[in-house]
Amino acid sequence: MRILVTGASGFVGRRLVPALLDADHEVRAMTRRPEAYDGPGEPIGADVDAPETLARALAGIDVAYYLIHSLDHRDFVRRDARAAEAFGRAAADAGVRRIVYLSGLGDENDDLSAHLRSRQECERLLAKGGVPVTVLRAGIVIGHGGASWEIVHNLVEKFPALVVPQWGRTRTQPIALSDMVRYLVGVLAIEDETTHTFEVGGADVLRYVDMLSRVSWIEGRHSLFLPVWIPSSRLAALVAGQALPFVTPVDGRTIRTLIESMRNEVVVRDDLIRQVVPLDPLGYDDAVLEAMADRARAGRARRGQRARA
Repeated sequence: MRILVTGASGFVGRRLVPALLDADHEVRAMTRRPEAYDGPGEPIGADVDAPETLARALAGIDVAYYLIHSLDHRDFVRRDARAAEAFGRAAADAGVRRIVYLSGLGDENDDLSAHLRSRQECERLLAKGGVPVTVLRAGIVIGHGGASWEIVHNLVEKFPALVVPQWGRTRTQPIALSDMVRYLVGVLAIEDETTHTFEVGGADVLRYVDMLSRVSWIEGRHSLFLPVWIPSSRLAALVAGQALPFVTPVDGRTIRTLIESMRNEVVVRDDLIRQVVPLDPLGYDDAVLEAMADRARAGRARRGQRARA
């Protein structure tokens, strides 16, 4: 297939492109700065905020992966909605057969955070142009460079003891980046050209406080995480967003948005995906070990580049 991957240099995209190439697909890597792209695939310059640039990127494409969001912007809900609708329209004009979209888990009947509501609204807006959309809804993706994972990992590294607000008791079903990529590639096996929505997650359902504790145990630390009944309100998210940028590379606005989402339980309630992609997902501990190994490899590569410079 001829495939376009948007966000090809992002957290998921940079792992998805080589996996698609390994599966013998032709891959076009969409990026705002193709001259700076150093990954595999054919780089092409385009920007969802400039819809007039999309026609060239989508020309001749069978399937387009949509991996774009704007969490680091104050008006991310409006920006993401506008971008998704424009992309869906451009894909229809180009004759794209299917869009694959990485969305967020969360019960539509729940009081979802702005982030999760936005992700699910983008599902509808992408489909508005008439191209069938295959949606994969996921919670936290565990992998080096992922914003949610970096927050968890840096909390463990920087705080030997931490009082965790009410969201520490919320259940979630994290998924390893490697499994997320397998699912994204695997749904290409769907032959009918209709819209599908799948829920994906790892083998374990955990509370956020358990995620922190298990990372601490894996790293041989003896951190103490104490969940207390402090409401996970917007104020709590704001306070956390003021402090966490000093201990994690994730920007403050993204941190506040993600912490707000931690009030919502994000677990898989429908395992239909297993009929399409029959894999046994990794448990949380193995996902963490994979992320830590990737981080170590990235560190060695950076040190090697500095030594050669």
